[in-house]
Amino acid sequence: MNTEKLTRIAIVDSDKCKPKKCNQECKSNCPVVRTGKLCIEVISTSNICKISEELCIGCGICTKKCPFDAISIINLPKNLDKETTHRYGPNGFKLHRLPTLKQGTVTGLVGVNGIGKSTCLKIMAAKIVPNLGKYDNAPPWEDIVTHYRGSELQNYFQKVVEDKLKVILKPQYVDAIPKTVKGTAGDILTKKDELKQKDQLIAHLELNKFLDRTLDVLSGGELQRWAIAVVCAQEADVYMFDEPSSYLDVKQRLSVAKLIRSMCKLNNYCLVVEHDLSVLDYLSDTVCCLYGVPGAYGVVTMPFSVREGINIFLSGFIPTENLRFRNEELTFKISDNNDIVRKRHTTHTWETMTTTLAGFSLTVQAGDFSPSEIIVLLAENACGKTTFIRLLAGILKPDNGYTVPELNVSYKPQKIAPNFPGTVRQLLHTKIAGTYLHPQFNSDVMKPLKIADIMDFEVKKLSGGELQRVAITLCLGKPADIYLIDEPSAYLDSEQRLTCSKVIKRFILHSKKTAFIVEHDLIMATYLADRVIVFDGIPSIKCQAQPPESLLTGMNKFLKEMDITFRRDPTNHRPRINKQLSVKDQEQKKLGTYFYIDTDSDLLDDPLPSSSSKRTRNTKNS
Repeated sequence: MNTEKLTRIAIVDSDKCKPKKCNQECKSNCPVVRTGKLCIEVISTSNICKISEELCIGCGICTKKCPFDAISIINLPKNLDKETTHRYGPNGFKLHRLPTLKQGTVTGLVGVNGIGKSTCLKIMAAKIVPNLGKYDNAPPWEDIVTHYRGSELQNYFQKVVEDKLKVILKPQYVDAIPKTVKGTAGDILTKKDELKQKDQLIAHLELNKFLDRTLDVLSGGELQRWAIAVVCAQEADVYMFDEPSSYLDVKQRLSVAKLIRSMCKLNNYCLVVEHDLSVLDYLSDTVCCLYGVPGAYGVVTMPFSVREGINIFLSGFIPTENLRFRNEELTFKISDNNDIVRKRHTTHTWETMTTTLAGFSLTVQAGDFSPSEIIVLLAENACGKTTFIRLLAGILKPDNGYTVPELNVSYKPQKIAPNFPGTVRQLLHTKIAGTYLHPQFNSDVMKPLKIADIMDFEVKKLSGGELQRVAITLCLGKPADIYLIDEPSAYLDSEQRLTCSKVIKRFILHSKKTAFIVEHDLIMATYLADRVIVFDGIPSIKCQAQPPESLLTGMNKFLKEMDITFRRDPTNHRPRINKQLSVKDQEQKKLGTYFYIDTDSDLLDDPLPSSSSKRTRNTKNS
């Protein structure tokens, strides 16, 4: 490798670095420090040590000697220095480039957590002034506009400087909204209704049930839909949505996606960050990928078409830059041929169960399950999925007197409360001491989920994604006959969701156990499922869980209720939602094939063979 074409960045994790407790091994072993130069500065009165990137030779000794694993030394191409957008102080996160927006289109951002997606939104919304890497002497807006001359960003930032763009941003963490906004949901929505479409938003997003409540008593899903409605009710030039599908079920996600697309008019810009790849595919016109090292640096690619951009992210290779940022390619090839094996090895059954909770009635039809099988529960919110899991776990007792077979159950709840007063290592040692030290469990579960990186973190200070990975590890680490996992994708980014799916599938297959999983991410659900249970009825009032059925028939039934169709991408076999009323959508609905599972068939691109096939190919992106 030609070192003349590389530049070096040093990242110091402020959460890990503890100069007051440091024995300065990282400094005493540095070859540059031994020559008398101040390459590493450790001050006991400071909260973080400092590393000079100009003096650093990249030996890597400090990264190995630091007792808190707080230092990272990373080599980057020198040409990225000219494309630096923002840096959070010395030895802090560094963002290169920005997404290119186009009027009248929805631009999606896809990448792992900690790679700079939210930073992109805040810069484009002018909530952060980009310092172009000059954190100690931030340039004025005039220099920033000049820096981007010749590109579409020059016109964009020029309008920002002249206050000709009104930008509205839907924040990522809707849970924090009640801390700063007070009042009832309906009153605030009425005040923000500049476009006079309050009634349409209430009907489309089903908000009428909680408009008279204050924000502090709303659930996560209710807050999410309310926040999206408030953004869409205002008149603006730029609409930005940071993870709009969080807390929402499949039907609500599609409703939100349709609403966001409707907000993108000829003169508007629209930018969306989304981890549910099927929703991102459905609502976006173009996609920018972000790659790099989480917490260290992020690079934004040029915009690609939706299909190409998501496939590039999954493949881990950017052809326009001839760069590979992930060693493994992520694919979704699944089959529906396990039904014969299941019939031969059915071991457990349950009878019809009924239960009533606070006015809600749930009927569970009789069914069965077998070893090495994953059954996914498909339904809207408030249809009784969690109640069904609690019935199987024995936490709830059926009203009809039926007794659930006594089985060892491991349960990961939907909401995770970090109450343990200690580190992740202490938590694992307390809960699953006999499992997490086993080499097989370590290689199959802990290593892919990167639990080693957070072993010494305090449980109460973990982020949502870190807490979710720990909860999944605890669930799988407990010896059980049935594993009940409620929404494992919550707070995880796109890559972590796929990794989590592979971990669960491999563990269930190797351990010859059974898993019941509640999941709203349809890509993750179809990858995991051997069979599915479809719920129907009236949410929050009366619902029914059907017997388990094959993935193909169950998904067809569920997608028909949702009025959407799926096709499969021929490159990596991922499910893709057809645009509403497109040629493919109409043809698949006419045939009744709402969900494809034959990934090798020509029907992937042409639902109707013979005479209609050419017409379908020519209108692929309609």
